[in-house]
Amino acid sequence: MNQTTAGGARQRSVEIVVPVYNEAHVLADSIRRLHAHLENSFPFPFRITVADNASTDATWQVAIDLTYQLPHVHAVHLDQKGRGRALKHVWSRSTADVVAYMDVDLSTGLEGFLPLVAPLLSGHSDVAIGSRLHRDSAVVRGPKREFISRSYNLLLRVGLAAKFSDAQCGFKAVRTEVFQALAPHIEDNAWFFDTELLVLAERNGLRIHEVPVDWVDDPDSRVDIVRTAIDDLKGMARITRRTLRGETRIAAIPAPRRLNQPQPDAPAQRKGLTGQLPSFLAVGVACTLAYMALYLLARQLMPAIWANGLALLVTAVANTAANRRYTFGITGSADALRHQIEGGFAFIIGLGLTTGAVAGLHVLAADASHGTELAVLVGANAVATVTRFVLMRLWVFNPRRKTALTSEYAS
Repeated sequence: MNQTTAGGARQRSVEIVVPVYNEAHVLADSIRRLHAHLENSFPFPFRITVADNASTDATWQVAIDLTYQLPHVHAVHLDQKGRGRALKHVWSRSTADVVAYMDVDLSTGLEGFLPLVAPLLSGHSDVAIGSRLHRDSAVVRGPKREFISRSYNLLLRVGLAAKFSDAQCGFKAVRTEVFQALAPHIEDNAWFFDTELLVLAERNGLRIHEVPVDWVDDPDSRVDIVRTAIDDLKGMARITRRTLRGETRIAAIPAPRRLNQPQPDAPAQRKGLTGQLPSFLAVGVACTLAYMALYLLARQLMPAIWANGLALLVTAVANTAANRRYTFGITGSADALRHQIEGGFAFIIGLGLTTGAVAGLHVLAADASHGTELAVLVGANAVATVTRFVLMRLWVFNPRRKTALTSEYAS
């Protein structure tokens, strides 16, 4: 795929993967449109690879036909589903300098592709993402998808301290050598693949470039939103565990520049009460919004008590991690697992308060709506929040506690 210029210098190249599953009805038109756009306006050598994820319709035959009709189109077939699986398979074997992917519906405007990959080709950045939440983006989609997207990305910011704005936009690129270093550490093979890639990149100080996009929602999208949301929450919990165990740091990543080199554990920089309260309240508001979104999603699949427990568990972990860093100024991995375990007592108290509240509501009004349930739960959570702050300040993150323990052992 690589070519040389008239002066003998090798031109840098890009491989674009289009993962597909049962997309025979749109595949040919989309690939022809993408191919024409790149041939007419893209100044670098390129390859388009259609990655068929075990389709059961005529998708594979359409993909094969396209490879004969268009000079820069290739196709691979996988026996198992999973967008992440398809991207891993192709990207790990690519000989291009930069690998990218986009959704087959081409919801993202193709004019954004060159701005997406240019910083990677120049060596300025390591990963690039299209962001539908960028202030300069033009996005057309329904309120339900907008709410879910913003809630998910807010949860990533609060729970995983993510700095990127849009984890799931189907418009991304990465320097190939960087991806091949990260790939063995990416466990997910489905929709959470994108988030895991970005979190690992951030944890290892790689530069993530964001570009605004023009994006139009595909009304024919077959993504199971609830199932995907639950899988994403499981993925977040898994990354949190790996972070606490120090397993997200990857040695010898080939990067031209690092923004945030991993630092050794730093001593805690604790603030006074007046500095802690605003931060605690901000974290609390963010976690409450995330809790509401998670509860409403989970309530579609399970009873109120189970939905409450799941939403509370996820946001409790995120709350402890965010308060540890932003409210009480503790960085580094030292004692992080102990802090989560002790923060779990606040979770148990909150679970007891909220479970009792929803159980009492159903005794008084057995046919209460989901909205009424949520209002009662938010009120109970407010009481739990006050309890959580007291526990965190006086016990979990109390700076005198460590000193007292050290003195005891010294004596």
